Amino acid sequence: MVNITYGILTQNDDGTYTFDSKGTDIVSTLAGETTVYDPGDIAWVLTCAVLIIFMIPGLGYLYSGLARRKNALQLLFLSMASLAIVSFQWFFIGYSLVFSETGGKFFGDGKNVGFRGVLERPIPESNGKLPEIVFASYQLMFANLVPAVLLGAAAERSRTGPALIFIFCWTTLVYDMLAHWIWSVNGWANTWGILDYAGGVPVEIASGVGGLAYSYFIGKRRGYGTERVMFKPSNVSSVTLGTVMLWVGWMGFNGGSCFAASLKAAMSIFVTNLAGAVGAITWMIMDYRLERKWSMVGFCTGAIAGLVAITPAAGYVGAPAGALIGLVAAACCNLATRLKSTMRVDDPMDIFAVHALAGLVGVIMTGIFAQSSVAANDGFSEIPGGWMDGHWVQIGKQIAWAAVGFGWTFVVTIAIMFVINLIPGCKFRASEEAEIVGMDEVEHDEYIADYAFFRRDLEGQGPHDLFRTITAEVRREAELYRANSRATQSRHSLRSLHDVPEHHGESTMANSDTTANSGDGKERISEKVIPAVASTDSIAEERPHQQ
Repeated sequence: MVNITYGILTQNDDGTYTFDSKGTDIVSTLAGETTVYDPGDIAWVLTCAVLIIFMIPGLGYLYSGLARRKNALQLLFLSMASLAIVSFQWFFIGYSLVFSETGGKFFGDGKNVGFRGVLERPIPESNGKLPEIVFASYQLMFANLVPAVLLGAAAERSRTGPALIFIFCWTTLVYDMLAHWIWSVNGWANTWGILDYAGGVPVEIASGVGGLAYSYFIGKRRGYGTERVMFKPSNVSSVTLGTVMLWVGWMGFNGGSCFAASLKAAMSIFVTNLAGAVGAITWMIMDYRLERKWSMVGFCTGAIAGLVAITPAAGYVGAPAGALIGLVAAACCNLATRLKSTMRVDDPMDIFAVHALAGLVGVIMTGIFAQSSVAANDGFSEIPGGWMDGHWVQIGKQIAWAAVGFGWTFVVTIAIMFVINLIPGCKFRASEEAEIVGMDEVEHDEYIADYAFFRRDLEGQGPHDLFRTITAEVRREAELYRANSRATQSRHSLRSLHDVPEHHGESTMANSDTTANSGDGKERISEKVIPAVASTDSIAEERPHQQ
């Protein structure tokens, strides 16, 4: 039996229908109902879904460019792994947990497990003009992206295997719950009247706070608090490429969230680009004020902060509000990057500042600047608006929604990591040896650039000779590190027993190879460069500003 055909279906005055095969509308008779789908809306939403896919490797390029070269490939790998793992999770259980029709206010159910029945109904979000399979495919891209953002927190000291398990569990217990609350027709936040257009809480705040929890759980990098980790980005061109891919993908991220090819989609894209542009300019100027240099990395970071902040507001605010949101978000996040020092959390990619806090700015400012007239540009959406429309209670609801996102994400993320960490062989934290030689060598045996073999050719060593040298040197470095750490602890114990005051403020970088680091009491590894994956990274650890 044919359930789908193409043509024009018109309703007569007496309630009957006339079908003309000379047309392009998609006519469905699935589930015993006749529905006409708009092919333009379908094409638009599917195009936006494809654009979002580019954001995932974009994140990988961004993070790999910001990290040291010996750890760069792992971050690109984790971004792509998120795409694969979450795609299966979404098909298996994720979509049903978020969007099943029979779900409750707090949890979805198993009605659509394995994508059962996703062809059988139009979705109300598109005024009945979009089939559910298109909607489900588009929402999959959101779910793919969020863990990829979060896992920038794994940089330079987290093992890959436990992170892969974490992706599946975190998406199920954190993202799916938050998305159900705000985007399901039965979710409590949706029915309460929260305005969150494209994911200020389930996407931005969840990824930022999840990244903070991840960083807190696995601890600081070796040498944190000293110049050892004050390195410059290893590849600014990768940072720029990643930002461009994110910026383009964000057009689909926000432009497709109205689920129709409409004026609302056009306005969403315009204010998204505007917020990113204003954010980039703002951050760049704030950095120039301090450094008297025009920073490409600062430009990219500001653009991302502006794009993050406009995400919950893009379908509800006009252009002036979009520009203001980008400016405020970039300024606040630029200042907030200093919070990680205050909190003593090693967040190497500033995920908390750029995603969680920019998302918070966007959620709150949506409650101020949302307008019902802008939301109605798709022809069917109705919202009460925010302060601009005299709806004063909206900002209180927005703040409450953000607070729930912060609390739920942090607590559940820590709980997930605690349980996974108990599984034999699933410790999140990499060994000291792995940190020294780099995650790419230890976890993947592949590199973002094949520097090791360039060294082999340059020095005339065979591959086995080179890697034997690497292994031996790493072991010696690690043994020296542990021995000196034990010696330092013994000296500190003797000093405390005899009430001998310790000396503070000594220059870590100027002392000999076995001088204690003033930042965390640990001993300094030998100055000798390990001829490994990227020996320039070892040099950068000792002289970070000459990279």
